[in-house]
Parts: sequence; C-alpha cells; structure tokens
Amino acid sequence: MTMQPWFTDAKLGIFIHWGIYAVDGVQESWSFYDDIVPYDQYMSQFDRFTASRYDPRDWAKLFARAGARYAVLTSRHHDGVALWDTAHGDLNVGRDLIAGYADALREQGLKVGLYYSHSDWSHPDYASTRKPGRPPDLEDNRYSEVAAEDEDLDAWERFLAYRDGQIRELTQRYEPDLMWFDGEWDRSEEQWRIHDLAAMIRSEVPDVVFNARMLSEGDYATPEQGAPVVPPEGPWELCLTINDSWGHQHHDHNHKSVDQLIRYFTETIGGGATCSSASARGRTARSRPNRRSAWKGSATGSPGTRKRCTALCGDSRRGTTTARAPSRRTAAPSTSCSSTPHAPRSTSAACSAGSAGSRSWAAAPNWPTASPVASTRRRASCGSSRPRPRTSIRTPRCWPSNWNGNWSCTAEPAGSDESLRKR
Repeated sequence: MTMQPWFTDAKLGIFIHWGIYAVDGVQESWSFYDDIVPYDQYMSQFDRFTASRYDPRDWAKLFARAGARYAVLTSRHHDGVALWDTAHGDLNVGRDLIAGYADALREQGLKVGLYYSHSDWSHPDYASTRKPGRPPDLEDNRYSEVAAEDEDLDAWERFLAYRDGQIRELTQRYEPDLMWFDGEWDRSEEQWRIHDLAAMIRSEVPDVVFNARMLSEGDYATPEQGAPVVPPEGPWELCLTINDSWGHQHHDHNHKSVDQLIRYFTETIGGGATCSSASARGRTARSRPNRRSAWKGSATGSPGTRKRCTALCGDSRRGTTTARAPSRRTAAPSTSCSSTPHAPRSTSAACSAGSAGSRSWAAAPNWPTASPVASTRRRASCGSSRPRPRTSIRTPRCWPSNWNGNWSCTAEPAGSDESLRKR
C-alpha cells in the first residue's frame, strides 16, 4: 500500500497511553506478566478506574495548539481491558471512551489513531499455543503460551474470532486513520493471520495506515526509546517517553530535560522522521492528560523532501512567524517554523522530516541549540548549522534487530561514539 501523504507530513502526533494501570501507577500489563504484581491485585484497579474527568475535547484542543496532526489512544493493551463497550470478551470499562476522543480529534482537524495489542494475556483462549521455533526447554509464561504437547488449536481459533470481532467494532464505529498494533512477538505472522486481518481492516477503512507491528503489512517502522544510529529505510517513527514510563506512574519524576528532548527531536528529524506524543492521567486515572507524563515519539520519513519542524517550533497551520532566523547557516536551505513556548508535557512526542537522504533544519525561539548528532547520522540542529561542542547529555543509541521496529538500546555519553555497543 502507498503511504498516506498526511502521515509523512504530520510532523507531530500524540500517543495517549491510558488504561486501568494508571490507578495504582503500576507498569502497564507487564507488571502481572512478570509477576511483579499479582494478577488479582492488578485487576483490582478495574473497579477504581472512573475516568470521571474524561474531557477529550480539552485533549484535542491541547494537541492542536501543540501543532499535532494526529493522535493514538490505547484502545486495548496486553492486559485485555478494552476502553470501549465491546460485545466481544468480558473485560471492558463499561462505557465508550473512544467515540468522544475520535469526535474531538476530528473537530480539530486531526487524524484518529487507535492502538491495539495483538496479545491478550487475560483471555482464556490466548495461552493455547506457542510461537513456532520456540525452544522447547525455554520456560513458558502462563499468560502467553503453553508447552507444545498442550496446544489447543480450537481455543486459538476462538481467540482469533474474538480479536477479529473487536477489530471489526473499532473499524466500523470509529473508522481510524491509523491502527497502531503491538504484541506481535508472541506469535508468527501465519498464526496471527496478518494478511487476512489487514484485508478485513482495509475493507472497512481502505486508506488506513499500519505501523510495522502488522509485520509484512506494516507501512512504517517503530523504534522505541532512542534515535537509531542508522535510520530505517522508508518511513519510521520514534517512540520516546518524557520520563521513564509509558503509562502514568506516580513515583516517576525522572523527566528528560528540554535540552534532551530537543536533541531527540533534531536527531529524529535529521534521520528522516515525524514526532508524536502520549500521556496517561495519574492518581485515580480520572483522565485529564497529565502534563508531566510520557512523551512517545513517532517519526515518518518523506523521501526527497524537506519538512517543517512543527514538533519543535509550533503549529505551521496557524501561520505564526515569530521564530528567529537561524544564525550563519552554511549548509542546507532553511525552513520557516512557527513557535510555541514548549511542546505539551502531557503527551509523548514524535518528529517528522525528510527521508534519510535529505536534511532538515529548524530554528526554535529561546531554545538551546542541540549539539550535532553522531557522524553516522544526518545532521540537524535547532538554531544553527555550525557544529557545537559535545555535551554530557546521555542519549540512548539503538540498533535495528529487524525491520519490524525492534531495537536494542543503551545510553552512552553523547561524545563517546566509539563506546556504542549493541545489547
């Protein structure tokens, strides 16, 4: 499928990582999967998840002011709890928290994205098979797989019918512009029946965009938590949290500095990407986006073009022209940017620019100039094209393990390119 132009032009999107896990501030889904929190204790958040201050119109207005062009909401994470009143399965919040979100985005002219996990670690028929080639002596997790001799393929068929029913509801009710899948590692492409799933979705929404976790049907790659040393081929997205957590965790105050976020943005843009942002509400998950939550970045490349850095400099649609002129540019034509005081801290952010074969430059008023990226990366700076001395900002570097957007990362001092190592 041809990539939709709106996505490669998006620059900034918002990713809202929200679910019952925000009530106690525990890690989303993985906390019970890894036996950090007992399953019953994790699910006790269910009855305390009220969404009493759910205000998607306020969210959408904030996103539009930030210059975002789309947003993504976690409709169902690996824990199996749906944020809409689905007729399939027993776990949902008892009301529709997606319709208001989708309507509010479209009122602001934003594209609608929905996250959905292939995996459901709560469904009784999910842990009924295992991924082919998985070593028989490797310990099985009771939430996701069974030993080969205990496989129940009839149960797996029931699970796929459940999944297809939920996906059909999402596409028919909300007609999402983007489907952001996750959890694909648990099974093979054939077990997921990815081609059939993609065909079903496109029969309802022909121009839908898929991330790479739709495997061979994916439209763009999705590295997380660090700018890749070598940008992926084609469109891609950087997923980056503002602190150390995807969902809201009450104790996590380790927020990245503005300098670090600007560097991430410029490196993403220089590598040919778009930015998107995400947040979850804290305390009782009552739902106004938490302004000190998580940023998640998505980056999309657009071959042979130079993009405007709205993620850094504001909303180009509003026509503001207050950005100061870049100083002494010696390479690459300049781009005009509008300005905002800062990107919204309530969400996770993503930057978009040209492909790896083009450079993008931007000037952001009153913001520090980012130090240049590693010599193996395309260069981009906010404010000046001149190289600046290396700083001590610790920037994770990542390496692709495959096209699906799975990356291994390690944080190293920005000036220590020789110390980069693959994990």
